[in-house]
Amino acid sequence: MGLAKTEIFTEKQNKIALFAKAFSHPARVAILQHLFKINTCICGDLVEVIGLAQPTISQHLKELKLLGLIKGSIEGTSVCYCIDLENWTKMKAVMNKFLNQDLEINNSCC
Repeated sequence: MGLAKTEIFTEKQNKIALFAKAFSHPARVAILQHLFKINTCICGDLVEVIGLAQPTISQHLKELKLLGLIKGSIEGTSVCYCIDLENWTKMKAVMNKFLNQDLEINNSCC
């Protein structure tokens, strides 16, 4: 398997790719949607809500936390998660600029 060679791309390109990773699996999308819907920290019921095994949910939560889109706090023996609104806002700004770049050009192709 080849290396990702991320070092040959700009910091912004790498950041966009990492943010896109958050949406690359429907379970992560469902987790984010649920966290926004309940608008509070959630500890244990994601397994019931999403319908996947606890280890699978934990892996997706880990990915979202590494990306900075959610944050967790320890309450007793549980880790509770919620959206990191500051990082979510930053991600939206980066992604909106990337996704709206077509608005900045006069497309005369084909």
